[in-house]
Amino acid sequence: MISSKFIPSAAACMLIAVGAQAQDAPTRSLTNVAGDVYRFQNNAHYGLAVVTDEGVVVMDTINADVTAWLEAELKTLTDRPVTHLIYSHSHGDHASGGASLVDTATVIAHANAPKAIDGVEPDIRFSQAMQLEHGGKTFELTYLGPGHGTDLIAVVVRPENVAFVVDAVSTKRLPYQDMTGADIDGIIDQISAVEALDFEALAPGHSTLGTKADATDARIYLERLRAEVLEGLAAGQKVDALVASITMDDYKDWAAYEQWRALNIQGMARFLQETGQVN
Repeated sequence: MISSKFIPSAAACMLIAVGAQAQDAPTRSLTNVAGDVYRFQNNAHYGLAVVTDEGVVVMDTINADVTAWLEAELKTLTDRPVTHLIYSHSHGDHASGGASLVDTATVIAHANAPKAIDGVEPDIRFSQAMQLEHGGKTFELTYLGPGHGTDLIAVVVRPENVAFVVDAVSTKRLPYQDMTGADIDGIIDQISAVEALDFEALAPGHSTLGTKADATDARIYLERLRAEVLEGLAAGQKVDALVASITMDDYKDWAAYEQWRALNIQGMARFLQETGQVN
């Protein structure tokens, strides 16, 4: 027989349930970047919304719950509908949940994107570059080449000169975990392509707002990490030894340094070995 002292009361059960819901509640916000450019947040993921004279241009949707929340938030800024949805790329953690926008929105994606992105078929595809003039704003879309996926684009919004760049660049944050499946050399090239763009504010898909200098810093980090890991592997060092010796001290103040430094080293070593760059 179980003692009653181990059986929580109904009130206690309700408190436990409420506490669990509170813990699961996402962190969301809609904040102004510059002019009519707004950045929306869902935990560690970010998208962009631009209010124009003819409607709202949304970049990435994250998921269906976020899209529903965003539509309600946008009504506090304008009574105009979402007229365009631009996908930075087709990965599900950034590009899910767009179906509720297709009644009013023209959907734009890179030519390499799949036929449907979470059930949404793009109306317009482009290969290298595209310019959209809409409601007094200019949107410059640029393909970044293969690296993080094969359909990643950057979008620069003018006149605010804000660049929306997802996954290839995060401001003062280490690359995600061990970079599984990524073409790291390609990502370095993608960041170089971002650096070639003309913009002032950097609005990444993760981490804080920054500037073009932060893109340069992200490229330098990857290049330094690559060089140190390659040198160690070429000298016959094991990955565990590299994790111990490659401290990347200059980046101790970056987000996720403690959690991901070792994983970054392991992922870089795997990439160099799997691509045949180490004898």
